[in-house]
Amino acid sequence: MGIAARIAAAQLSGLTRSRRQIVAGPLVGLLHDEDVWFLSGLVAAEPGKAFDPDEVPWALETIRQAFAAEGRWLHGELVEEANPGLAEALTEHGMIIRSRPPLLAVEPAELLRPELPDGITASLVTTPEEHAESNAVAADAYETEDVVTTFQPDPVNGGAVLIRENGVPVATASWTAIADGVTEVAGVGTVHSHRRRGLGALATAYATQQAFESAGADLAWLTPGDDGADRIYRRLGYMPKATAVHLGDPGGHLDDLR
Repeated sequence: MGIAARIAAAQLSGLTRSRRQIVAGPLVGLLHDEDVWFLSGLVAAEPGKAFDPDEVPWALETIRQAFAAEGRWLHGELVEEANPGLAEALTEHGMIIRSRPPLLAVEPAELLRPELPDGITASLVTTPEEHAESNAVAADAYETEDVVTTFQPDPVNGGAVLIRENGVPVATASWTAIADGVTEVAGVGTVHSHRRRGLGALATAYATQQAFESAGADLAWLTPGDDGADRIYRRLGYMPKATAVHLGDPGGHLDDLR
């Protein structure tokens, strides 16, 4: 299995652990119990396998109806190289491509971890109290209260790290549950008062290291939010391995929720 299909398959495996599935031909809709838009979405049902274009219209309509029935807005996340042409097939039936960021990945031997400056520490989140601190940092970084994750005592099921300055939490990053040795590093955030000091890079590097060493992953991936983040991640050893495709559905049944 190529690296793109391996990442897409691991993403699917991880998402299905906590979401209800609507399997429809080449697509699967994933509904989370929490009504937060980014927690539910659409992915490819069979990464790495060719799809039948004739199945896309009814499959998409089936998932649209399921999301509309629960008042959810539909978006999609694909790995382009895992299912070539699927994104374009979805746009032919009303979805739009919102972004095509590079998908960056790193293996343990390639990871570069910056030195910690004086007064800065990096630690694995090991208690519910520390996890609450990580959530608070993320909420400040993203200016939203929707960034709330559940503490996982076993790092195989996902975890997080905290960067502290003189004992005060200032940055965080997390990784998702390990599936076939693969994890996504996400939730990288720095409190507003400490931005542009390289703390997000430290959090990313340390979270990746912990995903490898504590959780047993052998491949980590992420998608940069902008060109600046892309450059930072590449300095840590992350390199482009595929292309992520993020889609929205203004043509669905919930136009008023756009």
